[in-house]
Amino acid sequence: MSLLPDLNGRVALVTGASRGIGRAIAIALAECGASVAVNYRERVADALSVVTDIQAMGCRAVAVQADVSVSAEVTDMVARVTAELGPIDVLVNNAGLAIIRGIDDLTEEEFDTTIAVNLKSAFLCTKAVLPHMRAQKWGRIVNISSGAARGAGGVGLHYNASKAGMEGLTRGYAARLVKEGITVNAVSPSLIETDMVRSGVASSPARIPLGRFGTSEEVAQAVLMVMGNGYMTGQTIQLNGGMSFL
Repeated sequence: MSLLPDLNGRVALVTGASRGIGRAIAIALAECGASVAVNYRERVADALSVVTDIQAMGCRAVAVQADVSVSAEVTDMVARVTAELGPIDVLVNNAGLAIIRGIDDLTEEEFDTTIAVNLKSAFLCTKAVLPHMRAQKWGRIVNISSGAARGAGGVGLHYNASKAGMEGLTRGYAARLVKEGITVNAVSPSLIETDMVRSGVASSPARIPLGRFGTSEEVAQAVLMVMGNGYMTGQTIQLNGGMSFL
């Protein structure tokens, strides 16, 4: 029995997939046979680079621009993906924003924007793809959370709240969709070597017991793991190099 999901003939949408963790997940899904929609908001060149890499593997891929915190743009994005690749069977809600702020500096606008991009987007995208998944009695949804959902984190309380909400959303959907063949899980990485981490969250991996930052490919590996296990739903998988055991 293969431990990886067989995604041949499946269509996957990865939000925020132009770089970092999203890019690694998009490529990993293609390696499992999926056709992949690479969502981006601004970085068109980076998104097209991901598409080129996937197409070089012999898989289908498209770049699709949308601000996934806006309902109308999500609806249009899903319609475009369906027209070009087919109905969406696999969704990875990865799009996220990390505005580093202290509690006295955080503005209402920054709080609202963070919740919209990090949490509301997962609701909007899930709502948009559910009709097809429910009709075929099969679907895989993975939400990318963060260790900040259960700890202090280095970004700010707005980020904590958005990621804690993501994990609550995961459990809520999982409980309601399990009988329809749709699994919903979360992957919760901490201190992965990305631009966000290097730009201010952590300058070195000194406080990680394993002694190094995680990699985007290791996050992608965990995403594939939960997709490949049809008995797992409503769970949050931690990747943190031994920093906590929640």
